[in-house]
Amino acid sequence: MTDEPPAGGELRLIAAFERLLQSRTDRLVRWLGDDAAVVRARPLQVTSVDAMVDGVHFRLDHPRVSPADAGHRALAAALSDLGAMGADAGEAYVTLGVPEGLGADAVLELVGAMEALAARTGTTIAGGDVVGAPALTIAVTVVGWADEEAQLIGRDGAQVGDRVGVTGPLGGSAAGLAILEGRAQGPDALVEAHLRPEPRIAEGRALSAAGAHAMIDLSDGIATDAGHIARRSGVRIEIDLDALPLADGVAEVADQLGVPAAEMGAGGGEDFELCVCVGPDAAARVAGVTWVGGVVGGKPGVAFSCGGRSRSLAGYEHRVG
Repeated sequence: MTDEPPAGGELRLIAAFERLLQSRTDRLVRWLGDDAAVVRARPLQVTSVDAMVDGVHFRLDHPRVSPADAGHRALAAALSDLGAMGADAGEAYVTLGVPEGLGADAVLELVGAMEALAARTGTTIAGGDVVGAPALTIAVTVVGWADEEAQLIGRDGAQVGDRVGVTGPLGGSAAGLAILEGRAQGPDALVEAHLRPEPRIAEGRALSAAGAHAMIDLSDGIATDAGHIARRSGVRIEIDLDALPLADGVAEVADQLGVPAAEMGAGGGEDFELCVCVGPDAAARVAGVTWVGGVVGGKPGVAFSCGGRSRSLAGYEHRVG
C-alpha cells in the first residue's frame, strides 16, 4: 500500500480541489491551503462520520455507476444524519483512498459531484486527505450546527400518542439496486434513487421547528430504523404497511422479485428519507409528511400490520467481518 495518490500527483490534485471547492460560510477562517481548517463555532456542534468502499457500498466496475455517483452517495449518506438531528449543515471533511488505475480525472469527477451536492445543501467541503488504497474508499466527516439544544432531535423523545411519518417515497433505492444487479427491470428513476439520494437537511430543520419529538434517517429501512426510535424512547411503534408511500415503479420491481411491494418499501433501506414522531396537534400543521403509524404504550419495539393483520418484518442489518 502506498501513501501516494494516483497518477496526476498530489500537488496537482490539491490545486485542482482549491479551484473547484467554494466556501459557503463566513465562519470559515482557514481551510484549503493550510494544515487544518479553522471554523468559528456556534454554540452546538453536531458531528457524524460515514465511509463507503468500492465493492461493498457501490460497484465502480458497473457500467451504470460513475465516480460522481460514488462521491455524491458518500456525502449524501453523511449529511443525512445531520438532517435527522435537525441541524444546520456546516462543513464536510473528506478522505479519499484511491486505488492504482483510478486517474485524476475520475477523482475530480467524484469531488465535483460532492461539491455540487454541498452547494445544494449549504455545506462547505473544508478539508480532507488523499491517499493510496487497495479499493476506492470515501470517508466523510460532516459537521452541523445549532444555536439551541432544543433544535436538535434525537431518537429518544417519542411519546405515546405521537403520529409517525416519513418525508418521502420508500423502496426506490432497493428497487434501483435490483435493477443495477440485473435481478429486475424498471425505470431509470429508481436507479437514480439508489445512486443519488438527497439528504433531507431542510426537512429536518422544518420538522425540528414544528416540534418533532424523535427523528431518524431511513438508511436501513423503516423496519429497522423505527425500532431504533422505539427502543431508545421506551415505546411501541405501530406501522401500517398499507400506508407506506412507495416510489413509482417499486411495485413492479417487487412483483418481478416475488416480494410484497410494502416489504421492499419497509425493509430495503438507503432511501435516506426521515422518519419522524410528532404530537397530534403539531402533526396537523406539518406539510410534506406521509403519516404511516403511531406511538403506543407497551413493550418497546415495532409492530407491523397489512390489511388489518399483523405482519412480521425485518429490516436491513449491517454485517461486519
